[in-house]
Amino acid sequence: MEELNNLVKIVTDRKISVSPLLNLADRKGSKESALVYLLEKEPEATSSKIIKELYGNTTESTYASYRKLKSRVQQKLLNNLYFLDHNDPRFPVSRNYETQCIQLFHQANILRLEGEYTLSEKMMRKCLRVAMEAEFTTYSILSARALRTLYVDRRQPTRFASISVKLKKLQEVSDLEELAEHIYWDIRMSSAHNVQTRRALLEKMSRYIAELEGLYKKAKSFNTFNSLYFSKISEYELTGDYDNIIKYTAEVNRQWERGKINQKRFDKRFNNFMSVYAHLRSRQVHKGLKLAEKFLLDIHYSSGNWFYFMEHYFLLAMHAGKYSQARELLAAAHKNPYYRKQRVAAQQRWDLFEAYLHFVFPESSPLRAMHFARFVQSVPDFSRDKQGYNIAILILQFLYFLRNHETDALLARLEGLRKYQQRHLRDAATLRSQLFLRMLLLVVKEDFNLKNSIKKGQVLLTRLREVPQPGEAFAEIEIIPYEDLWELTLDILRQWHDVDPQRKLKK
Repeated sequence: MEELNNLVKIVTDRKISVSPLLNLADRKGSKESALVYLLEKEPEATSSKIIKELYGNTTESTYASYRKLKSRVQQKLLNNLYFLDHNDPRFPVSRNYETQCIQLFHQANILRLEGEYTLSEKMMRKCLRVAMEAEFTTYSILSARALRTLYVDRRQPTRFASISVKLKKLQEVSDLEELAEHIYWDIRMSSAHNVQTRRALLEKMSRYIAELEGLYKKAKSFNTFNSLYFSKISEYELTGDYDNIIKYTAEVNRQWERGKINQKRFDKRFNNFMSVYAHLRSRQVHKGLKLAEKFLLDIHYSSGNWFYFMEHYFLLAMHAGKYSQARELLAAAHKNPYYRKQRVAAQQRWDLFEAYLHFVFPESSPLRAMHFARFVQSVPDFSRDKQGYNIAILILQFLYFLRNHETDALLARLEGLRKYQQRHLRDAATLRSQLFLRMLLLVVKEDFNLKNSIKKGQVLLTRLREVPQPGEAFAEIEIIPYEDLWELTLDILRQWHDVDPQRKLKK
């Protein structure tokens, strides 16, 4: 009871006069609540519209009041961050335990500053226990250091000696984890840059993996395992070894189920995503679709990972030829209230996906023919080396102009294809893209003759089917498999031949 009495005294004596939190249940009881409600209801509302709604008119005085109101609301919303619900399993499981550590440490530290050492020690010991169980080495060290200070201040030599030994071991583990994380961040930085740096990274990966395995063997901590895990996934990605990604993610999942991997830290959702991704890249699309449908339920729709997962779910449907399902997935992405929070490049990818889907499956498409034509002709070329979508744009433009018999535009795009092939597709690992571009160029060379295109393209098509998918180091994204795009190209020539046997393009 004494601890509770002391806590009551601290809180009542030191309370602040104005509540630092928003009452989110009170929708319109105050200007602050009204502003939050308006923004929740209409995120795109302009300042002028909000001011008129709140104050009745837009004058210099109401603008000044609104600026002050915005500042207060923002600060109170930041304070409300301490009280978010982190128990939703669709978010990373580690988030709940990490926020526990932060809150316990903060509370224990405030109590120490207020001179309530007994309760502070209890809270700090609890923080240390939660941090140790979840293998948060940083928070373990922070709480152990705070306990060491407390034991010195309270003259408890036995506990001081015990915590000092524990702290020494934690710092040794932390040093190993720092080395492992440095290697992993080097890998991440190189793999996130461009194709050239990813190729250079491949030469170092074996050495990096060996170093990480050695660090994990010494530390035996979750953080060193995590660095090794992500680095091995990266190595398999870079080399295009998608079958090994499927095997590795399945093995890691089995270890997790047996408790060999910390269940309070490991993000199973990412492991599931990598399995789905590997099924897409290894052309096991039907199995991948089943997994994607199951795993999507594990990701919260507000997370950026939800959109990235949906991109691959959509591509699986496209590769499986399930265009109706692809349209449903596209619509779900657009309806997500967090769609506009994505980076511009991510939104451009969705636009490109929609254009491809409209081209191959115009039935029930929300895109009008005029809007689609405008998009295809004005779609921004992705900047050099931007994740392999350049060629997807060039191919779509070529097929669009071919279908519409637009000579000048087609020949201009043909020149773009040739230049892109000469500059960016000289490596053996880009053979699939090289072969498909040669097939498209063959169509023009044969004067759009259907019979000759089929006959002479067969050799290239056979080679295309035999070439494995490239690794991420050489990634060119196939929104629709090149084999299916070739069949679509021939279908365009068949339709064209039926209406124009002389095979003459319109100027």
